[in-house]
Amino acid sequence: MGVMELYSTVAETIYSYTGLSPVAFFTILSLMVGIYHMVCGMFVSPEVEAAAAARRSVQPEPEIPPEPVEIGEVTIEELRAYDGSDPKKPLLMAIKGNIFDVSRSRIFYGPGGPYALFAGRESSRALALMSFDQNDLTGNLEGLSASELEVLQDWEEKFMEKYVKVGHLVSERTRTTDNNQKNEKLEALQEPRTEIDDQVENLGTKGNERDTLDQ
Repeated sequence: MGVMELYSTVAETIYSYTGLSPVAFFTILSLMVGIYHMVCGMFVSPEVEAAAAARRSVQPEPEIPPEPVEIGEVTIEELRAYDGSDPKKPLLMAIKGNIFDVSRSRIFYGPGGPYALFAGRESSRALALMSFDQNDLTGNLEGLSASELEVLQDWEEKFMEKYVKVGHLVSERTRTTDNNQKNEKLEALQEPRTEIDDQVENLGTKGNERDTLDQ
């Protein structure tokens, strides 16, 4: 049987059963298949829905960073420990000596983030220059133009509005000087106490001598 004879046989069969031409029949058939798949997509079996719900239930909830904690005076070397490499520590960065807790924006400043370079560093010069150069990660503002200083001021204001200031940078020399001054004050407070103790001890000795003479 040739192709034409086969086509004629199929066409006659379709017409005898449906009253439609082959073109109309296959057009309607394709539409019905499309509608079937569309309707199936609208309804999900209980098993499939339960599996999807199970997958959603095991998805980890977004981590909520802890409340910022005041850290006080910190040196540049100590600040580097807060670059996000330790997830137990807050994420900090400094602008113009002021330290801000940026843990709430870990997606930007944490490891792998677009601004991770600034975390744990004094980033004033880099922000003023809009630079990602390691050499600009410093608080040195020498040589900056008025417009660059204005950019830095804008950054500082944004940080003060969005993040909590938790401390400020100090040099190691300043910290050593402060500690020495505190020690000197403590020693000065302890000296009068020593003199008083000596006087009390002398009074006690004299009292014992008096008691001996009375006997």
